[in-house]
Amino acid sequence: MSRSGASSLKRKRPDSNSLSQSLTEHERVLYDLIRSKQDMGIWTRDMKRETNLPDNVVTKSLKVLQAKKLIKEVVNIQNKGRKHFMAVEFEPSKELTGGAWYVEGNLDIEFIKFLKELCLKQIYMMKVATVEGVSDAIKRTGAFKVECTTQQIAEIVKALVLDNEILEVRSTGSGEFSSIPIGAVCYRCTSRGGLGGGGPKIGAMASIPCGVCPRISQCTPDGIISPRTCVYFAKWLDF
Repeated sequence: MSRSGASSLKRKRPDSNSLSQSLTEHERVLYDLIRSKQDMGIWTRDMKRETNLPDNVVTKSLKVLQAKKLIKEVVNIQNKGRKHFMAVEFEPSKELTGGAWYVEGNLDIEFIKFLKELCLKQIYMMKVATVEGVSDAIKRTGAFKVECTTQQIAEIVKALVLDNEILEVRSTGSGEFSSIPIGAVCYRCTSRGGLGGGGPKIGAMASIPCGVCPRISQCTPDGIISPRTCVYFAKWLDF
């Protein structure tokens, strides 16, 4: 899993002169189309539609472009059964990969669960904390060998609010809020989120994929992130 952001443009484009000499006309048309999609890539069916090339020509050209290491196949979490390609110099967008919470197209449930427990513990210890405060505290623990961004922590904290493990409150600037500016958004544990009974407990929602998904707040019936297209939710229902 990528624990930090990465630029979509990773390498220099292969020399255009050498490409002109080594690619056939069909291969060049296909490559230029794929590269024009940048970090979103393109589905093979859309390639055929946009280029009007026969299926066998597209299939053969894709194999050549892959062999020359000009394109790569990537996972689209919304449609894993579709072959999706992009130029090698780009990294897939979050819309395709699901962002830092996914590894090779699979939701990293164990990492999310661990991070939720760690955030809950830090908030309990700090009594009241901002996202930035939780993020800084976790960095100081050295729990991760790679960077865990403040944005990731913010998504986890939002998930904990939805789980009713913590409450979102506003600082009054006095008492336990004295170190936090007045009006700043901060978080505190609910009665069920305390350490009584041996330590922080993740809520009942954690038993289903939604409970460990930090993007649940973006999940809508007809959206890019949706229960209708979520393979993890479907598997849970089947179970």
